[in-house]
Amino acid sequence: MKKTLLAVITVLIMSAALACAPVTYTATAGDAAASVESAATAGDAASAEETAAGEDVLQLTLEELGQYDGQNENPAYIAVDGIIYDVSDVSFWAGGRHNGFSAGADLTDAIKNVSPHGVSKLRGLPVVGELID
Repeated sequence: MKKTLLAVITVLIMSAALACAPVTYTATAGDAAASVESAATAGDAASAEETAAGEDVLQLTLEELGQYDGQNENPAYIAVDGIIYDVSDVSFWAGGRHNGFSAGADLTDAIKNVSPHGVSKLRGLPVVGELID
């Protein structure tokens, strides 16, 4: 009886752990809906659903992204891993600048390798599109 109860408890604990594990999805190029889904984690599912629910998903080249630098009343967008996030309403990104970095750019390397918080601060940001070649 003790062994059976222990086995049942172990299965329940493992099931609960698997249910809480983060799930990642790798989007393919040109798959805007998948790009939105790839950003959907527990922290930013609402913003991804909002984008997927009918808003147009932008497809921007790196040059076009440069227009969204947070200057002259333009929104401030950054790209990380091909996904474009809107940081316009983030106080730390006032004026399109944060800790020596500028909006309107692909900041994948900076955020993943220089930033002390890595990609964790991207959770909850609105996903507005994807970076294309």
